[in-house]
Amino acid sequence: MRRWVILSPPETTVPGADGGPDLPGSVGGRGASWDLAAGAPPDVPGTEAVALSEIASAHVELTGPRVKRTLLLTVRPGTPPGVVAAFEADLMAMPRHIPAIRSWALSRTTGAWTHAWEQEFADESGLTGQYLLHPYHWTYVDRWFDAELPTAIVLPRIAHLYRAAPGPVLGAR
Repeated sequence: MRRWVILSPPETTVPGADGGPDLPGSVGGRGASWDLAAGAPPDVPGTEAVALSEIASAHVELTGPRVKRTLLLTVRPGTPPGVVAAFEADLMAMPRHIPAIRSWALSRTTGAWTHAWEQEFADESGLTGQYLLHPYHWTYVDRWFDAELPTAIVLPRIAHLYRAAPGPVLGAR
């Protein structure tokens, strides 16, 4: 069984998957995102299936609805493995510094993307406020994305997707 993130137009339903329309503020997707555990991606026209190979994750108990966030990104080809490992370590350290992050997973992917960084938040303000505005995010993580810095390794094309989820997505498999 493999985990998949499926990107689809908002009017498309992905059978057997948990998901739905992306919330306003999401960028780089197709309008809806879905999470699926299956041996193969669904054969649904107009979708993009991203296979996930988990590096690390943690499940934090949270009852009720939440916000599920997925960031799909591509590390610049030719980036030395040690630099990629440092980038991954900075991402995985975020939950120790930013309490709004509940369950999380960092995965390598297939296709056009190289990584998926997923989190669950109790509400949207945990993502758009505490997470995105946290000093750890600015100092340790943004440097990997900012093309004006020599430390940047992430290509500018990203998919920052978030949606409402009625219950656990990460760690619920």
